[in-house]
Amino acid sequence: MKRNYIKHCIVMALAVILMLSMAACTKSEEKEKTPETKSSTEQPEVTSGESTPNPDEAAWQLDTSPVDLTWFVGASWYGNSWGESLTSRYVTEKTGVNVKIEVPSGEANEQMTLMMTSGKLPDLISMGSWENAVKKLWEGDHVYALNELAEQYDPYFFKVAGDGTLKWYRQENGNTYAIPNDSYSPNLMHETGMTAANQTFLVRKDLYEDMGKPDLTTPEGFLNALQLIKDQYREYKGQPISPLFAQGNVPYGMTEYLHNLLAVPHEQDGKVYDRITDPDYITWLKTFRTAYERGLINVDFLVDSDTQVEEKTNNARYFMQIREWTGMKAVNPMLAASENPDSYYIAVDGPKNSKGESAKLFPGNMDGWMVTMVSKSTKNPERAIRFLTYLSTEEGQRDLFLGKEGETWETVDGKPQLKAEMVELLQNDIDKMKEEYGIMDTYWMMRNPVIINQWNPDNAPVIKQMEEFSNNQADIDGGIYKGLDPMGDSDAAVAWARISQNWEEVVPELITAKDEAAFDKIFENFLARRGDYGFDKVIEYRQAELDARKTKMAE
Repeated sequence: MKRNYIKHCIVMALAVILMLSMAACTKSEEKEKTPETKSSTEQPEVTSGESTPNPDEAAWQLDTSPVDLTWFVGASWYGNSWGESLTSRYVTEKTGVNVKIEVPSGEANEQMTLMMTSGKLPDLISMGSWENAVKKLWEGDHVYALNELAEQYDPYFFKVAGDGTLKWYRQENGNTYAIPNDSYSPNLMHETGMTAANQTFLVRKDLYEDMGKPDLTTPEGFLNALQLIKDQYREYKGQPISPLFAQGNVPYGMTEYLHNLLAVPHEQDGKVYDRITDPDYITWLKTFRTAYERGLINVDFLVDSDTQVEEKTNNARYFMQIREWTGMKAVNPMLAASENPDSYYIAVDGPKNSKGESAKLFPGNMDGWMVTMVSKSTKNPERAIRFLTYLSTEEGQRDLFLGKEGETWETVDGKPQLKAEMVELLQNDIDKMKEEYGIMDTYWMMRNPVIINQWNPDNAPVIKQMEEFSNNQADIDGGIYKGLDPMGDSDAAVAWARISQNWEEVVPELITAKDEAAFDKIFENFLARRGDYGFDKVIEYRQAELDARKTKMAE
């Protein structure tokens, strides 16, 4: 009897073990069948063992265990790493989030398109708000709706992201997929005087003054100055001089940027204006053609690599630059401290329209600069949204911008203030400041100017002159026109991509045309091709987008 009882117990135990094994296998199989990428209708599961997020408190403190998040920064020139600087180590220590920064080896759009094709994306993605890939990420269901992540994991996000920003980027389905940095509203700019304008026309100060401060605002004065360089200043203070640099080459420096210098309107009588066909713009393109014909410029300013541009800039080899002053923040102090202390760059009036009107430079706008998204490839959506929330708070902005209290900043009269040695580095050795301390604008992906500008020390005089010049010519209400072009895979976007690519090829042809008649023929042919590509769809899109933006601004 006892043997039968023992035998029965053994059989029962084996049966229980078998059932548990089968259950485990079933769960394992179900787990393997579950796709990593969730559809837009599915919600990521809440991590067990956590407290329910409080809408009145940032939720990052609920879990500060170590986690790695890859962050794609869509700028091939971005050279800052995470983990070596004091600030990045401090933030990781505090939040548990270790960031692995990735940058494109070439063109950001192309690399992101390849990533979308492979289905393997970084956890966080920051790209220019104007990039085609951004809309593709939204439309292709590659990124989470931030409002849905926030509702589930960190409702405090809504308090710090700003309803205006979320509303501005809200799509037709009611979701917002990205949060911008450097986003400015016209009201904020009018109230604070902070315009975020950074476009300028720059000249090398000592050379400009030695030439007698030539007039660069008219085609005639511009050509005369170039002739003077060719005749008398091919080399100046030991450096061979390149007459001109245009930032971003054709798509930016020679198109949108030059339009703004010439105050070319964006709309007339409520209708979107075709800026490329503006008479003043055509006149200046022909001026560049004349300069090329006379041997006053070559095509270097359209084809120089980033390395060549950096080398020429660092050695003050350019005379004129159609360039954002923010790109000179490290260079100008260095040049001012060189053996030629007046070789730094200053902002002056550059090309103007036939009426002699001041430039209308792009200010900040609601679009911001870059937008940050959470990819559906991430295994930690809850940590990703909470990290973005933390970085959006005043605490996170201070940590990332000023660093660690006692190390890089201190409280003076109740306010955070950079230590004197940090201010000195900011003015004289920005590279060291970024590499060793990682403060100020080292990690700008989530930068909120409304918060951080209260901690910004005054710029050095060689920076401030450019900044003030740009601010004075900012078209504060013009930000609404930035980024009107279609993005994504729509017919209008495809048409615009073809037109833009062709325009990049055409401008060098226009500048190197043998005579004005050849210029006119090349331009006419471009307009014909543009029409064949579907420019009417582009205009229709721009008009609809402008009307929609005006409606949003009125809300």
